[in-house]
Amino acid sequence: MRKVRQIVVILLGSLGLFTSHFSISGADPPETYDAEGIYAHAEKSVFYVRAFRADGTLQDVGTGFTVGQDGTALTAYHVIGGAERIACVWNDGTVAATCSVIAQDETTDVAVLKLAPSGHMSGQADEDIPLELRSSQVKHGAKMFAIGYPMKETKIITEGIVNSPRAPINGRDRMLISAQIVSGMSGGPVLDKYGKVAGLISGSLRTMNNIHLVVSAQDIRKVMTDSAYKVKDSAEMSN
Repeated sequence: MRKVRQIVVILLGSLGLFTSHFSISGADPPETYDAEGIYAHAEKSVFYVRAFRADGTLQDVGTGFTVGQDGTALTAYHVIGGAERIACVWNDGTVAATCSVIAQDETTDVAVLKLAPSGHMSGQADEDIPLELRSSQVKHGAKMFAIGYPMKETKIITEGIVNSPRAPINGRDRMLISAQIVSGMSGGPVLDKYGKVAGLISGSLRTMNNIHLVVSAQDIRKVMTDSAYKVKDSAEMSN
């Protein structure tokens, strides 16, 4: 009986050493954010978009966000499609020196933009950290945050959950979320609790109250890859 007890003690001791070693050497869990933290993390990467017709009149307004330190950014195709000129307005009210479309896909509702690096305009390059696209698909019920411009000088953040990671809507796959979306937020980022971009705001469902459409990060990547513009990972961006 005494030998059995000794064996149990030895096993428990070994398990304690193992778990202790694991807690020390194992990777720390990724940091998560509430709405306040998400906004602070993303606000300097989100900008206001104005699309103009050939005669100079305003065609549409929306939101965009940077995903590369080289000025690569994203917005919704339906905001800028067919526009003669695009103006991208930064957080401090400064208009980007250049704001051009380098890739677009009407079916996916994604447009890839190229902006002059923000540091050239606002002097805040160290603070303007591009957002990172999420690599994995979201799950039902995951918390999501949406950021966009319902008004020119006012960004808002809303909070909700994933109602469906992928739903067929008018022949296109869309993520469905309950975070409130209003006019002007199209093209803005939808972020997960880790601050990564889970998708891009595309529109709303008329048949369901408070359910809104998002282009998934996976579909955004396809547009960027097919157009030979790939988002740099954090290691590349730090070089």
